[in-house]
Order: sequence, then C-alpha cells, then structure tokens
Amino acid sequence: MCGICGCSDENAVIQHEHDHEQVDTQAMPHHSHHAIIQVEMDLLTRNNQFASANRNYFWQKKITAINLMSSPGSGKTTLLARTISELKQQINMAVIVGDQQTDHDAQKLNAAGATAIQINTGKVCHLDAHAIGHTVEHLSLNNNAILFIENVGNLVCPALFDLGEAHRIVLLSVTEGDNKPLKYPDMFRKADLMVLTKLDLLPYVEFDTEQCIAYARRINPAIQILSLCATSGTGLNAWYEWLTEK
Repeated sequence: MCGICGCSDENAVIQHEHDHEQVDTQAMPHHSHHAIIQVEMDLLTRNNQFASANRNYFWQKKITAINLMSSPGSGKTTLLARTISELKQQINMAVIVGDQQTDHDAQKLNAAGATAIQINTGKVCHLDAHAIGHTVEHLSLNNNAILFIENVGNLVCPALFDLGEAHRIVLLSVTEGDNKPLKYPDMFRKADLMVLTKLDLLPYVEFDTEQCIAYARRINPAIQILSLCATSGTGLNAWYEWLTEK
C-alpha cells in the first residue's frame, strides 16, 4: 500500500500525526497567494495518488469502503456500534476511526464486536488517504467485507480528501439545524447518502426535515436520504437494506 511514498513507519498506523505545510500569510507579500494555492493543489494531488492506490486495493480485495462524515456528536459511533452488533453474523465489517485524540470510539466499537483501529490525527482535522492505506494493512477483511471509515468530526476538511472509498455518507443530527447543506455545500455535494439522525429529539428542537431535504437536493439532486434513530431503532431497517445492497 506504500508504492508511492515508500515509507514503512508502522507507528503511523495507530498514532498518525502530520502537519500540512504551513505558510505565514502575514509575513509574506500579496503575490505569495499563488504559492499558497500551489501548496494546496500539491497536497490534494498527492492525496489523490494515495486514494487511487487505496481504491485499487479495495477493488482487488472486494472491500466496500464507506467514508462517514459529520459534525462532532452526530451519532456516527452510536450508529456503527449498533450496526455491527446486529449485522456482524451476516457481514464482515471493520472500522477505521479518526479523532484528534483518544481511542474512546474505537473501544466502543470493539466492544460491539468490530475490529476497530484508531487513528489520532493530532492537530489535523481530517483523515487522509495515506493514513488509510497504512491502516488497512492491519485489517483482515475477506471478500464482500465493509470497511467503515469514521472520519474526524468536521463538515469542512474531510470533504476535500478522497480516501479511495466507494461511498460517502454525511450524517446530520436534527439538533444541528436544517440549513447545514447550504452552509457546507461541498460536504453534501460529494455525498451519496445523507442520514438524518437522532429523530427521537425532533419534538424538542426546531428542525424542518422537509426543508433540510430540499436544501440537500438543491446542492446535490442525486443524494439519497435516510432518517433514523440509532438508540430506539427507528429507521434502521432501511439503513441495513442500503448497506446490504452496497
């Protein structure tokens, strides 16, 4: 999985930390704006090379990689824990978990019966394809397995970084506000599926479900929509059907 960079730092699998190239915009002249853009383009181009290698690996191994993205606290880990607990006898699943610090989510998923590996990104607000490529080397996944990638909680940066996944899912809890698709269009534009979570809280918050769906489809007319509550089980059958279809 390291045909591009050639690195072999196994410590990067569990505690993957890196810093983007930093540019002091206050100390540089105005024309350096072009240099900043070039750094960003180089970074994304490099990431896309790793993503392409990951995608080829997943295709060869018949692994369906699913990138789950959302704000912090949307319910990604809760949904995955219940999914794994209820489907682990039917589907081989594993999880790569991204957080800036701690392995709390990986512990919760392991307790649910998953093979879960934590990546701590430190100061970085997203997972990248390089980290994923290293981490999958530590997972034993057979044909028709699902690899969930639980990205760092953030509606901005993760949308920019292709990980080699087959599907992108954005989770949005009803506690966050129904205008999020308009405020963070890149995230919703690139998603295959939007999952509205925490439906049990609808009576207690101001959230217009139909308006949110309309906003999401304004940004991405092809986006699929599911609504559920992972704690009560409402809507989980539709979620499971979506997974088995993929």
